[in-house]
Amino acid sequence: MTYRSIVRRVRGMDTSDGAGVRLKRVIGQPALDMLDPFLMLDEFRSDQAGDYIEGFPDHPHRGFETVTYMLAGRMRHGDNKGNTGDLAPGSVQWMTAGSGLVHSEMPQQEEGLMWGFQLWVNLPAADKMVAPRYQDIPPADIPVAYPAEGVTVRVIAGELAGAAGPVSGIRTDPIYFDIALEAGASVDLPLPPGHNAFVYVFDGTSVNVAGHAISRSELAVLSKGDTVNIRATEPGRLLLVAGRPLGEPVARYGPFVMNTQAQIHEAIADFRAGRF
Repeated sequence: MTYRSIVRRVRGMDTSDGAGVRLKRVIGQPALDMLDPFLMLDEFRSDQAGDYIEGFPDHPHRGFETVTYMLAGRMRHGDNKGNTGDLAPGSVQWMTAGSGLVHSEMPQQEEGLMWGFQLWVNLPAADKMVAPRYQDIPPADIPVAYPAEGVTVRVIAGELAGAAGPVSGIRTDPIYFDIALEAGASVDLPLPPGHNAFVYVFDGTSVNVAGHAISRSELAVLSKGDTVNIRATEPGRLLLVAGRPLGEPVARYGPFVMNTQAQIHEAIADFRAGRF
């Protein structure tokens, strides 16, 4: 057993995106540009409608995947191929943009708490131009594992304590756990030893990860290893996310993520010509 340690700590940065949605950007900011294969992590949380009501109108994507995980509130997804989806509390949408699409994510409420995450996951070069697809997962389809006393884990991707996440067919072999700990709980969680991994604390004052107190809205990048220890002196909740690094060149321009600048120029031209 090789325990992972913390190699870097980053706090979420207040910013806005879409049509002015206020959020915290954790990955994809100056302090942490990316963590291969993860390109971006945003947390959006507000009970003020003005912070989210304009949503994310039509915008394009090519060359990567978006993962939306809702904790509270409701969003509606739609794209230029006629696909629609309702993102309810506790639901997940794993969207493989691949060769390109134009979509929107708009609030289905005018008041109350809107809370969730969006994670961007890179695609390998061989899959950049695959046909777009969706995995829309309702809350009831996300299994719950109990790996230790006082520890409850929603298993979105990967496997834990006999529970297998519903997300499938992702080339980076991801782990995506939503972990809730009661006061005094402690657990050793297995991770694929070669995966890059991070934890992000989103509820409670702090959670102890690999021997260090990680506070709310703080992300900890983990070293390589096959086990991470997490414990709590008070109730807390965090994401544990890991993925197989691609080790490929990354060329980025807004909503396009490719391997070369020439491919970025091609993506822009295709979008402008209506070929998404």
